[in-house]
Amino acid sequence: MYKKQMIFQRIVCYFVLIASALVFIYSLGYMTDIYNSLGTAIDLDLCTYNEAGEIIDYSTGEQVKGAMIYYDMQEFNSQLTLLGIGLILVSLVLFILCTHSRRKYYVGNFVSVGLSVAACGAAAVWALPIIEKFKQQFLTTVDFEALKEYAEKNNKLYTESTFWFDAGYIVLGILAVANVLLVVNLVLKLILMKEEQQAIGSRKGVRG
Repeated sequence: MYKKQMIFQRIVCYFVLIASALVFIYSLGYMTDIYNSLGTAIDLDLCTYNEAGEIIDYSTGEQVKGAMIYYDMQEFNSQLTLLGIGLILVSLVLFILCTHSRRKYYVGNFVSVGLSVAACGAAAVWALPIIEKFKQQFLTTVDFEALKEYAEKNNKLYTESTFWFDAGYIVLGILAVANVLLVVNLVLKLILMKEEQQAIGSRKGVRG
């Protein structure tokens, strides 16, 4: 049983690492459709500037109504990329502390599992509402008829797809599954460690 559990824990730790990397990869593709369709649909010369020369309102320069979503999403996209990197670093702690290969877990291994699960939960709680918010902004503020005309005229992408928004639920769902399995592995490890300790105690009792 221990051999199977050791194989399982190794697979699970690599699964967590891969799932974390998926979040980073997702962040790189998150704005693909928005960039290809609306990235140039704002005339910066017509935007509203403050006295310091900073843009305070992109909507005045929109060539397609709702195009300012492209600029609204950029800060979140940068933060999402940093989140992906952070998740990768947290998942690497599992390997640094040998959570993927130890026969017996120590305090550091429990800490590494706790960090991974906490990071996963925090990522989902933070990112999913924002992804949903931008999805709704895309669906309700973009003038798709105007976008179609703009796309045909300027050889840009026309899309009404919410694929990249919806993919966030899939990617973070995969991360959640990976961390649930990490907890399952921890429970199995505790059970086996307890059984092994009892077996050792029994043998000592027999010898005594």
